[in-house]
Amino acid sequence: MKRVVVTVLLVTLACAPAMVGARAQERRGAQAAWRPKLVVFIVVDQMRADYPVRYASLLRHGLKRLTTQGAWYTNAAYPYLTTLTCVGHSTIGTGSLPWRHGMIANNWYDRQSQKSPTCNADPSTTEVSYGPSVTASATTGAGDSAKAMMVPTLADTMRQRLKSRVATMSIKARSAIGLAGHEGDFVTWFGEGLTWETSTAFTRVPVGWFVNYLRGNPVTRDSDKVWERTLPVDRYQYEDDAPGERRANGWSTTFPHPLGPSGDRAYYAHWLMSPFADEYLGDMAAAAVDDMHLGTQNRVDFLGVSFSMLDTVGHGFGPRSHEVQDVLVRLDATIGKLLDHLDKEVGAGNYVVALSADHGVADIPEQSAGGGRVPGTTIQAAIEAAAKTALGEDGPFVAAMSTNDIYFKPGVYQRLKAKPRGLQSVIEHADALSGVARVFTSDEISTAAARASDDPQIRAAALSYYAGRSGDLTVLLKENWELIGASGTTHGSLYAYDQRVPVILYGAGIAPGVREEPATPADLAPTVASLVGVTLPSPDGRVLSAALKRN
Repeated sequence: MKRVVVTVLLVTLACAPAMVGARAQERRGAQAAWRPKLVVFIVVDQMRADYPVRYASLLRHGLKRLTTQGAWYTNAAYPYLTTLTCVGHSTIGTGSLPWRHGMIANNWYDRQSQKSPTCNADPSTTEVSYGPSVTASATTGAGDSAKAMMVPTLADTMRQRLKSRVATMSIKARSAIGLAGHEGDFVTWFGEGLTWETSTAFTRVPVGWFVNYLRGNPVTRDSDKVWERTLPVDRYQYEDDAPGERRANGWSTTFPHPLGPSGDRAYYAHWLMSPFADEYLGDMAAAAVDDMHLGTQNRVDFLGVSFSMLDTVGHGFGPRSHEVQDVLVRLDATIGKLLDHLDKEVGAGNYVVALSADHGVADIPEQSAGGGRVPGTTIQAAIEAAAKTALGEDGPFVAAMSTNDIYFKPGVYQRLKAKPRGLQSVIEHADALSGVARVFTSDEISTAAARASDDPQIRAAALSYYAGRSGDLTVLLKENWELIGASGTTHGSLYAYDQRVPVILYGAGIAPGVREEPATPADLAPTVASLVGVTLPSPDGRVLSAALKRN
């Protein structure tokens, strides 16, 4: 529809400039009439695409509202290999894929410093802590920013073009920053100092309204609470204590899970693995709407909220656990409460919601057919042994293994390539290990042709590859196999359980309905950009035009 309108305007421009000017003005006025006043991006960390279906009977509030009244893309998936938190949030935030935005993992090996910094580490900044006293303004230690993100986010673009106010928040820095991008009025996460913090990349001093908010809403408000099932036990599927679940932070693998007293450091470890943290974040988002006047002024604002507890709970207890199901039950209520608040304060027809997840998760290997575990140290040892034989000298040859990537020491990769069958021998030794499906070389996956390959595994690996940051080799494990230790589960593969996530649009300008055509979370930013009238500079995602109402 928009291309047709543009074509008509161009033809008319050649014939009648005055008429075009009037019509263009009318068109801008029509756009302003339906343009949302608030953009809300909600990310649910580790939410698999099948959760809203599998556990639909548990959902009655926000998640049900979004899936039944929004445009729900049920066949959405990430197209790349390294399905991790920093990668997913950056993809959702920018509408680009890791080969372009550069955020290839939660951390990667830096060959120059010979360290593995986090994706948001920025030594040119310092953290700004809200401190135990809530009034502390001192900066503390190296900070975080989107310096390594090579393209702007939707929020960056809105801030620049529309003078939007931008507020994002999460328990994780990489989640809040992935949605905000390089700038923001309020970009906040819960830091390692067990307090809320931000960075001098966003502000030099604590944000005043949040300082006041924390006085009345300390994290310790949940002290001595006990996490019990919200619903009767027979409402939950599967067994409560299944093989492979991990005991975490002193908790058992069965309910109840007490948080303990606030004076105990263990309280924070428990709080950060409970639905109470998500509930706090939902209240915090509502407070940001009120105190920052988001969506109520003569502008279009951006609110980004990333709920992390499904991820922290899912890693330990697994996707079939009663704990994961109860996090969904409570998150459903939390999102419902936030939507109700937006209805009241912003207006039901004045905001648009984009919801997705940064990745899915595998079933616990002990609960899945053909699953298993292979330590990263085993893979690295096999590569070391093969390289020693191929080069005829002692190692070590591997500088680091980070997520799926193997980084050789300087010159080793080139020397292996120069030896007859040298590099191929290393690959074959790794391939022979139980749990390893395939090993890619950087030469195989670093080209535009690889990103368009008919081989879906090569294509996925190539879309995750960024020159200078990715490794010399990329290891793909077999389905349902994991690098982690003796219990729990994780994500980071190209299999459906990791790639497939919900993609939902709801609210102003959105045509509701279940959509079965393929989509990706990278489509959300371009689609919402089209609603608010801005253009992203280099999106890999597309506008989901079927989800947009016709004007």
